[in-house]
Amino acid sequence: MEGILFALVPMVAWGSIGFVSNKIGGKPSQQTFGMTLGAVLFAIMVWIVKRPEMTSQLWIFGFLGGFLWSIGQTGQFYAMKHMGVSVANPLSSGSQLVLGSLIGVLLFGEWTQAYQYILGCCALILLIIGFYFSSKKDKDVQKAELHHYGKGFRSLTYSTIGYVSYVVLFNNIMKFDLISVLLPMAIGMVFGASLFMSFKLSFDTYVLKNSLVGIMWGIGNVFMLLAASKAGLAIAFSFSQLGAIISIIGGIIFLGEKKSKREMRWVILGIICFIAGAILLGIVKA
Repeated sequence: MEGILFALVPMVAWGSIGFVSNKIGGKPSQQTFGMTLGAVLFAIMVWIVKRPEMTSQLWIFGFLGGFLWSIGQTGQFYAMKHMGVSVANPLSSGSQLVLGSLIGVLLFGEWTQAYQYILGCCALILLIIGFYFSSKKDKDVQKAELHHYGKGFRSLTYSTIGYVSYVVLFNNIMKFDLISVLLPMAIGMVFGASLFMSFKLSFDTYVLKNSLVGIMWGIGNVFMLLAASKAGLAIAFSFSQLGAIISIIGGIIFLGEKKSKREMRWVILGIICFIAGAILLGIVKA
C-alpha cells in the first residue's frame, strides 16, 4: 500500500506539469528554461543531502540525457500551445510508450516470453486507440484549429524522439542511479533549454515562476524511486504513466479547454484505453 501511495506522487506531479506551467504562462522556451532552473535547484539540494559519487562517465551521459530531455520537453510545450494540454499530453505520453516499447523489443529484446508479446501487443493497440480518441475532434472543427493541430503533431514528433532517446539512454544503454545522475542531467537540461532560447537568457517572471514546475518534476523523480523500491517497477511505471489523465482533467477544468459532448465521450474512451494499455505494459515489464 505504501508503494502505491508513493507511486501516486509522480503521477500527480508529472501529470500536473503541463497545465500548471500553462496556467503560469510564458513562451514554450521560457517554460522549459524556468522548469530546468527549478530542476537544477532541486538536484543541488539532493546532491548536498546525499553526496553521491560522481564519475566522468556519469557527467557525460547525464549531461547528454538532460539535453535530450530538453528537446522532448520543449516540443511538448509547443504541442500544448498548438493543441491544448488535454490533447497534447496524452498524445505525448502514448507515443512515448509505443515508440519506447517498440525500440525496447526490436533493438534490446526486452520481451522474451510469449505472454509478453501477447500482452504487449494488446497494450500497444489500446494505447494507439486511446490517443486516437483523446485527440479526435468533431467534424465541424474550424480549419484554423486543424492547422494548429498540424503544428502540434510536428512538435510532438521531435518531442517524442527527444524523450524516447533520453529514456533509452538511461534504461537500455547506460544504467545509472537516478540520485547520482540527477545533477549532471539537470545541467544538461539547462543547457538544452538555453540553446532553444539562442542563449538570450531572461530571468523574467514567467521563467522564475516556472521553476516551481521543475521542482515538481524533481519530487516526482524521487517518489518514483521510492515507489519502485516498495511496490516494484511495474507498479511505479504504470501509475506514473497515468499522469496523462491528470493533464486531461487539468486542461479542461483549470485552463478552460473546450470539449463538445461528443468529444468528451471520446476523451473518456481514450482515457479508459490509455489506463488499460499502461497497466498491461506495466505487467509486461514486471
